[in-house]
Amino acid sequence: MTEPDAHSAGYEVARKALEEARAQAKAAGKPVGRGRTSPLAGRSRTDRSRRRWSGAGPDGRDPQPLGRLAGSLAKTRGWTPKISEGTVFGLWPSIVGDDIAAHAEPTSLAEGTLHVRAESTAWATQLRYVQAQILAKIAAAVGDGVVTSLRITGPAAPSWRKGPLHVKGRGPRDTYG
Repeated sequence: MTEPDAHSAGYEVARKALEEARAQAKAAGKPVGRGRTSPLAGRSRTDRSRRRWSGAGPDGRDPQPLGRLAGSLAKTRGWTPKISEGTVFGLWPSIVGDDIAAHAEPTSLAEGTLHVRAESTAWATQLRYVQAQILAKIAAAVGDGVVTSLRITGPAAPSWRKGPLHVKGRGPRDTYG
């Protein structure tokens, strides 16, 4: 089949499907027409009298602010938990303050537990003391229930493994005394 034949065959299939749909609608007693009709065509006079024109006050048909539309879209699609999680990570310095943000960063949020890595064990200890205040600040910024607990850890210990091969044992520490 050549290209013009494929195009005309597709047109014929579409035309045949439209004719079948019209025949089914006519058999079901629904009005069948060609072309576009007015949205008021099927209404009675009482329906037309109930139609209200937009006045000086706000109306559902008025343009809406983008933030409100985005919020309602996120709520209907179920994106709110991920947006809250992104807010915690994105606004971390403004939530906890620049001093804490300079020495600690959130690494993950899973099942309401926020994992925070401090730059030293001393900072990890200090953050554990003010854990309740940090949770209160997070709840005020993103809402209750997003972060229910904190898991604060210090820096990771250095790895003694060098290369792909490994022998079990304590490593270089077992030769010191």
